[in-house]
Amino acid sequence: MSDRHISQHFETLAIHAGNTADPLTGAVVPPIYQVSTYKQDGVGGLRGGYEYSRSANPTRTALEENLAALEGGRRGLAFASGLAAEDCLLRTLLSPGDHVVIPNDAYGGTFRLFAKVVSRWGVEWSVADTSDPDSVRAALTPKTKAIWVETPSNPLLGITDITAVAQIAREAGARLVVDNTFATPYLQQPLALGADVVVHSLTKYMGGHSDVVGGALITGDQELGEELAYHQNAMGAVAGPFDSWLVLRGAKTLSVRMDRHSENATKVADMLTRHARVTRVLYPGLPDHPGHEVAAKQMRAFGGMVSFQVEGGEEAAVEVCNRAKVFTLGESLGGVESLIEHPGRMTHASVVGSALEVPGDLVRLSVGIENVDDLLQDLQQALG
Repeated sequence: MSDRHISQHFETLAIHAGNTADPLTGAVVPPIYQVSTYKQDGVGGLRGGYEYSRSANPTRTALEENLAALEGGRRGLAFASGLAAEDCLLRTLLSPGDHVVIPNDAYGGTFRLFAKVVSRWGVEWSVADTSDPDSVRAALTPKTKAIWVETPSNPLLGITDITAVAQIAREAGARLVVDNTFATPYLQQPLALGADVVVHSLTKYMGGHSDVVGGALITGDQELGEELAYHQNAMGAVAGPFDSWLVLRGAKTLSVRMDRHSENATKVADMLTRHARVTRVLYPGLPDHPGHEVAAKQMRAFGGMVSFQVEGGEEAAVEVCNRAKVFTLGESLGGVESLIEHPGRMTHASVVGSALEVPGDLVRLSVGIENVDDLLQDLQQALG
């Protein structure tokens, strides 16, 4: 029976899709196939389609089937990191001379990939405020082959109307790529809203425990899925079996974790709006957030990421980060533990001097699943 027929409910798919009981022992958790090569049944006689673990590995296959089911796609592909997934996607979709529209707020590593790596290959890019469909439309050129979106965006928590931008992409003959890392497939499913490809850093909420690095691509287009799989094998930056197993484990509790992340983040954002030293709070769950209505339409809840600006400028923001105790000062996000960072000096140092530069007084929080009262108390003492 296909995984697709187990259930249409996310929580059930997260636990069962791709997680077929081991046929030899009946183990309910897929084994970690820590193997590089496979005995063939004669020359060219592949057993189950496996010949070499760069091309395919049963543990990675289980994860890829799980990811495709959770995003409502036809093909999922797992990579060694989020940036490895992005690199494969760009080299599959684009040729020298092509053009991409990128957002004015995005992960620093994504911007670096476009600005320092892909541009040397002859790919052009321009920046648009993807929360404004007119800005996206104005950034298009006859050479545009892709529109890249993060929603919510990193670190300013901007919201893009996926359905509206998908229509713009279709009219332009371009592919719409949506980085769904912040929302996860539990809170938002871009393919159902018109996107062509979904990107994930599996390192974040999908893994959920700060113990794995990985990336993924999911598409509903079978032909594009085959092209991506060809490039995945040709380039080789695949997820290893143990990393795949860790993400599979994380996916099983994604829904309950995201509910708690969202619940805690809502309370944190509300407290910050009332703090005298906070000048601005960026969280799509707040009614006065400019993207609140769109987020409420396309998301189940508003996620666990909160950013805020403080009075006193950059040095004051850095000091808040340094004074936190329950919030761990560190890069990345999406783990069960709460993290705090200064984007301008940490995750987004690569965008300094560009159109994506972030404010110096900005602090970014990845709100974990601890007791929210402890988190609120810690932020209050850090703010002074």
